[in-house]
Amino acid sequence: MELNSLIKVYLVQNRRKRIEQGHPWIYQSEVERIEGEFNPGDVVDVVNHQGHFLARGYINPASQMIVRVLTFNEEVQVNEQLFKDRILDAWNFRQRFLPGVRSCRVMYGEADFLPGIVVDKFEDVLVVQILSLGMEIRKDWILQALLDVFSPRAIYLRNDVHVRELEGLEQEKGFWYGQSETEIEIEENGLKLVVDIENGQKTGYFFDQRENRSAIAPLMKGWGGVHGIRLQNIEDDNGESTVKPVDKRGKPVKNPFWDGAEVLDCFTHTGSFTLNACKHGAKKVTTLDISELAIETAKRNVQLNGFLHRVNFVVANAFDYLRDAVKEEKLWDVVILDPPAFAKSRGAVKSALRGYKDINLNGLKLVRDGGFLVTASCSYHVDPQAFQEMVREAARDAKKMIRLVHWSGAGIDHPQIAGVDEGHYLKFGIYEVRSRG
Repeated sequence: MELNSLIKVYLVQNRRKRIEQGHPWIYQSEVERIEGEFNPGDVVDVVNHQGHFLARGYINPASQMIVRVLTFNEEVQVNEQLFKDRILDAWNFRQRFLPGVRSCRVMYGEADFLPGIVVDKFEDVLVVQILSLGMEIRKDWILQALLDVFSPRAIYLRNDVHVRELEGLEQEKGFWYGQSETEIEIEENGLKLVVDIENGQKTGYFFDQRENRSAIAPLMKGWGGVHGIRLQNIEDDNGESTVKPVDKRGKPVKNPFWDGAEVLDCFTHTGSFTLNACKHGAKKVTTLDISELAIETAKRNVQLNGFLHRVNFVVANAFDYLRDAVKEEKLWDVVILDPPAFAKSRGAVKSALRGYKDINLNGLKLVRDGGFLVTASCSYHVDPQAFQEMVREAARDAKKMIRLVHWSGAGIDHPQIAGVDEGHYLKFGIYEVRSRG
């Protein structure tokens, strides 16, 4: 058990009152002085310049975020029970908003009031990332809390991230508790997916787009007329009339997805947007990624759900493919752009926005008149206003009129603390696209 801290971190007088608004980080530049002897990772009290208590957290002088806050309540002690309570609260939160969920993000660091730890649940296997020194030295508490709350079959560590080195920690990965297969089949939005917890990106899967993947459902039907198909009364040999779809020549259309959208899904990764497009009635999806491994994974997931006959897989650089498709005057009803983060730092924002504009400009040109652009960014250094302005500029240069019909961020299992802008990383928009004039 760790008792109330005798170490005090005094903050400078002239500073933004972020911590008073619930921000969980104290930066080096905000610290005036530290009173008391401490070791990196110890629990400390954060006080204002007059010595009034503000928060309690763990300290690491090697990090720009010198203190990460665990509580704003002076009566709360940092101990093993606190960790268990926080993890149980986080799981109860997910069960409230995602009833019956078996796979999701169950612990999201600062947003779940345990900064420096991420936990994803894949059926009965947990994948954990410990991102800070303060959490690393309390690994035993974390492990016991996870066992008590979830009773998992296995826990896999994905501590193979560079940010650990900034905290003075080594990278590592492997089973922390128990054993299981490293490819796990999960279900999301009623669809089956295989997740690679050992070699997949981050923890193996991006749960943050769960609701956004569902949001494309209304876009997937209602395209028969655009493709020259209409409903017509057709009499059979007995003289009975039945309404059936026919093509421009009046011939019956046998494809059951005749009213579905033609979709281009770029940066598909595991094929999750493609799966949701097919589930909701897409006629044909062109699924693209630069990684052969990603396309193989996407193909497995598509086959797992019985959609293989509706999907065309392409291994290509999306930037090049989009430009070439514009030159070839190709058109789709829906174009989906869900790229990886282009801006890894604040200094990379301008370059990232050029990249986003490039793909969105060409993506807009490839949308059939009256169709939809689905576009996203997970670069948290690119703020929502800058991203939306980029889309507007791309539309102007593409000579398109756009109408925003849906805007959102990360899903319910990635909660956001109000005022903590660093947590608002995901931007997701659906735009209707029309020719200007």
